[in-house]
Amino acid sequence: MGVDKSGRVVLVDSVTPLHPEEQTVEDMLTGWRNQQLCRNLQLGTIEQRQQVVIRFIDYTNEFPWAWTPAMVEEYFGDLRSIRRIAHSTIRSYQTSLKLFCSYISNPDYGWDRLCESRFGTHPAQVFFEWNTAAHVQDNEQTPAKRAFTKTELQLLFDHSDAQVETIGATGRKGWLPAYRDAVMLKLAYSYGLRFNEVRHLQTVDFARNPHAREFGRFGVLNVRYGKAKRGSPPKRRSVLTVFDWTPEIVDDWLTHGQPYLDAGLDLFPSERGALVAESTLIRRFRRYCTELQLSPGLDLHSLRRSYATHLIEDGWDPLFVQQQMGHEHASTTSLYTCVSSDFRTRTLRRALDATVSDALGMEGEIS
Repeated sequence: MGVDKSGRVVLVDSVTPLHPEEQTVEDMLTGWRNQQLCRNLQLGTIEQRQQVVIRFIDYTNEFPWAWTPAMVEEYFGDLRSIRRIAHSTIRSYQTSLKLFCSYISNPDYGWDRLCESRFGTHPAQVFFEWNTAAHVQDNEQTPAKRAFTKTELQLLFDHSDAQVETIGATGRKGWLPAYRDAVMLKLAYSYGLRFNEVRHLQTVDFARNPHAREFGRFGVLNVRYGKAKRGSPPKRRSVLTVFDWTPEIVDDWLTHGQPYLDAGLDLFPSERGALVAESTLIRRFRRYCTELQLSPGLDLHSLRRSYATHLIEDGWDPLFVQQQMGHEHASTTSLYTCVSSDFRTRTLRRALDATVSDALGMEGEIS
C-alpha cells in the first residue's frame, strides 16, 4: 500500500505490513502532505500541521480512525486551562486537525475503505462548529501587545548602540553580531518590516527615489519576502524611506559591518553565512528590554506597530501608511495603530478650535 502524489491510496500488493497501525498513520501523513503540496502550500506550513496531528495522536493515545469529539474537547480544554494557549493558537491547531480529518474521511482518497478492511472501522470528522473555536473578530492580539512610545524606542536604540561599543571595547568578537542586530532593529522600525522581511533583505534591494533625492541611493526599499497569501508566493512591495536618519545607518552598516560577516548580497548574514534566525534576534531583543525594564507587552512586532502609529501621529496620510505597510485594507492598518492619548487630545483640540473659529467667522458675517 502507498499513496500517489495527490494523496490517494494506492494498493501495490496484498502483503499486510508488520505494524499496520503505525504504517497507516505514516502513509496518511504522507498522503496529506502530497495533497497540500498540490494546493501550493508552503513546506513550513505543511510541516507545522503534521506536527499538530502527531501531538494530538500522542495525547489521545489513539489512532485517527478511533478519534471522537470527546477527545477533542478534552485535549483543547487541557490546552486552555493548564497550558494557557492563546486563542489564535488554539484555532490554528483546530484548523489543522479539522483539515486532516476532512482528508482521511473523504471517500475520494480511499482511507475509509482501507481502515474498514484493516481495523473494522473508518475515520470520521470529529471537529465541528459546536466543539471548535470560531473566528469572530479581526484583532486577536492580547491587550498587552502595543507599540513603543518614541521615548521607549529611543532608549532601545541607544542601549543597543551602547552594547556594541561595550563589547567592542573588550576586544571580543561579539561586537559584530551585536552591531548587526542593532541595525536590524532600526530597519524593522524605519520601514515597518516583519522579521522575515528584514532577514531576507539584500544589498541590491535599495534604490533611489527621484522625488526624494536627499536620501541618495537609499530612497526606496524593495521588500521581496512580504507575507504571502494562502497558496501564493511571498508578496512584493516597495517601501519609501521617510526618516532622514535611515540612509546613514544603512550606509554605515554596509561600510563597517556587512563586509566583515559575508561578502555576498545578504544584508544581514549570520556568523556562518546563513540568514539570521528569529530566535537569535528575539533573545537579544528580550535581554535589552529586560535591562531597560520595558513593558513585557513589547515584542519584535511592536517595531512594526510603532512605525504605523508614529507616522499617523506625525500627520502622515493614512492611505500612505497603509501602502507602506503592504495592507490591502485600511482596517488592517488600524489594527497596528496605537495612537497615544496626547495625539487624540491634539486632534480633538484642533477640531474644537476649527469649530469655534468657523462659528466666530459666521457671527462676524451676520453682524
